Amino acid sequence: MTARAASRPVGTVTRGTTNPNRLRRMDRWIAATHGAELRRASDAVAVDLGYGAAPWTAVELLARLRAAAPRVRVVGIEIEPDRVAAARPYEREGLTFRHGGFEMPVPGRPLLVRAANVLRQYDEAEVATVWERLCARLAPAGGGSRGGLLVEGTCDEIGRRHVWVALGPEGPRTVTFATRLGSLDRPSDLAERLPKALIHRNVPGEPVHAFLRDFDRAWAAAAPYASYGARQRWIRAVRDLAADWPVTDSPARWRQGEVTVAWGALEPVR
Repeated sequence: MTARAASRPVGTVTRGTTNPNRLRRMDRWIAATHGAELRRASDAVAVDLGYGAAPWTAVELLARLRAAAPRVRVVGIEIEPDRVAAARPYEREGLTFRHGGFEMPVPGRPLLVRAANVLRQYDEAEVATVWERLCARLAPAGGGSRGGLLVEGTCDEIGRRHVWVALGPEGPRTVTFATRLGSLDRPSDLAERLPKALIHRNVPGEPVHAFLRDFDRAWAAAAPYASYGARQRWIRAVRDLAADWPVTDSPARWRQGEVTVAWGALEPVR
């Protein structure tokens, strides 16, 4: 292998579709759940992996994370060189852009890697290998820290519906479903935004299919709460769902139109 081949970024070019404010739900969840880890670190680096044809999501990530961890730095990484060149004028203190892929050309171990709408165009069979590679680059656990966090998922074009998997150095931890409640007909509407590891598993016999079925039933049973607003209906439905599924978050997050479930409960049948 030549030196040139060895340095070639790992991955393939994606469509690069992006919009301002598209990832706000994911960013707010990261700031709320991982902000303490970022604040404690002496040099907290967050990576926006595959930010797309425009740098908006990286710019927004810096602003949202700094509200929780003022010293955090964000590195936007793109496999398409022209996209990196176009993003360079937006660099500022705490924000840089680099050419690269899944090898993540940043020094040290990042405390956060956000990969939104990146694996959507890959085959399901490739997901585990990509996850393993990215998790191996995260800051390790130890000294009271759970280590770095990889957040990988998919959302619609304007960020109304979003589902993501959170992974630590040890592997997958949780799955979060997030939505603008006013746009929701039923929870299973989120199925079209399942990340690549789950989207082809929404069929009978698979845990994620059973989860969405039960969520729809809980939503229907909570219909009387709709008179108090979609938020109250969602909270009631999630409360009922938690009787049978390992919901890991609290009403404070449910009020945001979110629910997080342990990965092991939704993990695909092999």
